[in-house]
Amino acid sequence: MLSLITYLSKEELLLHLQYYYYDIFIAAVFIFVATYFLSKAWRRISSTERAHIPGRLGLPFLGETISFLSATNSTKGCYDFVRLRRLRHGKWFKTRIFGKTHVFVPSIEGAKTIFSNDFAQFNKGYVKSMADAVGEKSLLCVPHESHKRIRRLLSDPFSMNSLSDFVQKFDKMLCQRLKKLEEERKSFVVLDFCMKMTFDAMCNMLMSITDDSLLRKIEKDCTDVSNAMLSFPFMIPGTRYYRGIKAREHVMETFREMIARRRSGTEAPEDFLQSMLEKESLPPGEKLDDSELLDNLLTMIIAGQTTTAAAMMWSVKFLDENREAQDRLREEQMSIARNKPVGASLTPEDISKMSYGSKVVKETLRMSNVLLWFPRVARGYAIRKGWHVNIDATCIHYDPDLYPQPLQFNPSRFDEMQKPYSFIPFGAGPRTCLGINMAKVTMLVFLHRLTSEYKWTVDDLDGSLEKKAHIPRLRSGCPITLRPL
Repeated sequence: MLSLITYLSKEELLLHLQYYYYDIFIAAVFIFVATYFLSKAWRRISSTERAHIPGRLGLPFLGETISFLSATNSTKGCYDFVRLRRLRHGKWFKTRIFGKTHVFVPSIEGAKTIFSNDFAQFNKGYVKSMADAVGEKSLLCVPHESHKRIRRLLSDPFSMNSLSDFVQKFDKMLCQRLKKLEEERKSFVVLDFCMKMTFDAMCNMLMSITDDSLLRKIEKDCTDVSNAMLSFPFMIPGTRYYRGIKAREHVMETFREMIARRRSGTEAPEDFLQSMLEKESLPPGEKLDDSELLDNLLTMIIAGQTTTAAAMMWSVKFLDENREAQDRLREEQMSIARNKPVGASLTPEDISKMSYGSKVVKETLRMSNVLLWFPRVARGYAIRKGWHVNIDATCIHYDPDLYPQPLQFNPSRFDEMQKPYSFIPFGAGPRTCLGINMAKVTMLVFLHRLTSEYKWTVDDLDGSLEKKAHIPRLRSGCPITLRPL
């Protein structure tokens, strides 16, 4: 074009401009008008959205995902992403992560509205990597029509009758392993110890797995699955997502082989898996199909291990920093121990006497927030249909209007009844965590043995968090050295 203009005379150029003047004028007017109305419409849409919920959505699909993953990959933890946006936009804000718009709900009124309208106006919704990891038939992901049936069929091992046997088995296992650590007189990492304890206990209860080599093989696969839960869902070799999906395939094959042996009559132990297989002759509504059984075995193991073990680790840290609470808990637990025969295992009746211990568990869960928020997908109204709505349990649990001096570890604050929806470590409503009772008794058994038989010294006081973890855990894992009382 430039070369053409160079060779045109001034008269020829004017002639061309006059000839195309009308077309150029119409095009210019059209571009101006279109730009004006588009910018006006964009300002109107933006101002309308800002009037409802402030925040920044960023680029399509990508949004603020890089910032979110950056926080997850730091020693401040992924909740630092939420904290910074709350300072910038206020308590209510929206963002875009992994291609989805997320709204963070910071109040008990919002929590009540969402939890009490589960399935009606909201459905559970996880980021794709998390849903892919646990499976589409997992209780965490299935729609309303399947959820009620699967939850009912999964509930038996978590009933108090079943937990009676679990309490005694877990207590016996715990005593043996603590005794071994005491004899070795070495520092050990509480998080690692509790991860292995809870994993072994869950596998024993659900599938009667006690062989250590098999347990470690399944645990490695489950760890890779868990690590993939907050990652870009691209099957690229070497990435966390790729390793997690491959590990899921491995553990699924291990479970299928186990089920095949039981169906052939080679094995038939009395456990959760066997009780499910014995229902195969029942109508579809009274049994789990293989995909439902496999996905939920994996879900129960991962959920039962990671969150409970992290909470147990935090309880050790908080009690170490608050000796008054530790001494009061030890006094209660030693009183229970003195009234039992030497060497006797704990029973549900003993658990029911742990009044202060239960408050320690509650305060630990309030402060640690091993489940930072509870995701739901909106079905319309002021929050747009399809947006993810996250009930921000961390913000609620640290609200000074609900919990005076929220950064202080104070189990006695639970002497008083809490406001509805102000204490939600396990969620609420029809999707309340299935393992709520198991998590509580597991922590109480652990705290009983730790405080009634030992004192401890924390060997690393670093409070920074583990990188790339989807639940808050100390980077050090809280190493301690035990001393027998």
